[in-house]
Amino acid sequence: MNGQLAIEEPIFSHLPVLPQEVIAGLAVSPGGHYLDTTVGGGGHSRLILEAAADVRVTAIDQDEDALAAAQKNLAEFNNRVQFIHSNFAAYKFPPNTFDGILADLGVSSYHLDQPERGFSFRQAGNLDMRMDRGRSLTAADAINNWDEAELANIFFQYGEERLSRRIARRIIERRPFHTTVELAEAIALCVPPKYRYGRIHPATRVFQALRIVVNDELKSLETFLDKAPNALVPGGRIAIISFHSLEDRLVKHGLRNSPLLKVLTKKPIIATEEEISKNPRSRSAKLRIAERKQE
Repeated sequence: MNGQLAIEEPIFSHLPVLPQEVIAGLAVSPGGHYLDTTVGGGGHSRLILEAAADVRVTAIDQDEDALAAAQKNLAEFNNRVQFIHSNFAAYKFPPNTFDGILADLGVSSYHLDQPERGFSFRQAGNLDMRMDRGRSLTAADAINNWDEAELANIFFQYGEERLSRRIARRIIERRPFHTTVELAEAIALCVPPKYRYGRIHPATRVFQALRIVVNDELKSLETFLDKAPNALVPGGRIAIISFHSLEDRLVKHGLRNSPLLKVLTKKPIIATEEEISKNPRSRSAKLRIAERKQE
């Protein structure tokens, strides 16, 4: 019976990464208004709401499952939280509104643990990978319909996969693919044994590349970095957590090149060994913080 319940009601847990560092970086203050652009299960938003009196949060997420879970998890805060279903790039940022803005760019544990969402190859699931299931393009569409050069290009560009051509060729030979496990196994079988049994699964970078393409993640991040600073009040702060080098590079340059911002983190803040032991996902997290310049 419990197993059935777990399937029907997946728990959207969100163990927030770099929790103390985010709250300190945002300098959460009483009566402040904060924007959580990737609310997930609400872990970071809860920390913000609990950090000072009368704090308000506007919480947005492109995933309806995430938003529903956050509404449930943060119900006790009543009208101190406003929930909006939106991608952070599509959100209409109101100017000079927020004392702090947070973006946690990582994939949540929930997404990885729900086979039908297609983000992980640990269990068989549909090749979907859409954060917002209103989007049309799925990972299956790309894998089964795009030509070899297109696939090799995205694996190399977005997955930094050095065997991109070899993998793309094998995919073209073996398709159609219907499940995540089928795809991961085909990738593993076409790479050299040294690569196959390395530190990470040989399909990891390909899955990253597909997820980025399906959700248009890098373009969305560029748009967010361009629009978000104007929504801060003078002295307000923006904190962004990234999980791979492509994102971190965009964040680093986006914050540095904004005429409205002063960067507060010369180097990104990373997790302590203690946090990594409790939450392995935090191992690759990088936090960068900037402040809106005084007018």
